[in-house]
Amino acid sequence: MQRQHERLATRWAAGVAGVVFAVLMAVAIVLMRIALPGGIGGSDVTADTGQRSAVRTALELLPFAGIAFLWFMGALREQAGEDEDRFFSTVFLGSGLVFVATLFGAAAAAGTVLAESQQHPPFGRHFAYALLTTYAMRMAAVFIITTSTIGRRRGALPRPLVALGYLAGLTLLVVGSSVPWSELVFPAWALLLSLNILWGRRPAPPQPVTST
Repeated sequence: MQRQHERLATRWAAGVAGVVFAVLMAVAIVLMRIALPGGIGGSDVTADTGQRSAVRTALELLPFAGIAFLWFMGALREQAGEDEDRFFSTVFLGSGLVFVATLFGAAAAAGTVLAESQQHPPFGRHFAYALLTTYAMRMAAVFIITTSTIGRRRGALPRPLVALGYLAGLTLLVVGSSVPWSELVFPAWALLLSLNILWGRRPAPPQPVTST
């Protein structure tokens, strides 16, 4: 009974942390996309007051998104149990940690946008854009595919969600920064997975008592 209670608590933690991460990450991506609209190939436009405010807000949200993701990842790994596949577990853990590190690197680079002017090339803008849309999203793709594979092998995820996970992972892996706003695929997938986890921990409805 105690073990069952702990597993339910872990599922609840994973679901809540995933929802928090998805919301914070989506808001941060939208704000950074607004502040860095042209990306690497865009024109060198000095960040105005609105862009600076958007970057500043995104920078305040990203650390909390990263912390929520680490909690989400840890709770998911706990759900796998002691008999988890070492190969997929290693890839799962590695891709998640590299994603967080790259995300924080993009945040640090985006911070330089606040100090940019017309006299200085927008290096921070280009570097932050590349880290977020290319490298961080590639690691997110590996994380999605690995998580979907573990969920499929253990029967923990429904088939539609597994198929959607593979599709989302391949989209981020292949498309990258060539399609604007494609980064929102990751928080959208995390939200769906978290809601599935929260829904799955609901107690089963009581069975009607039949008289004999």
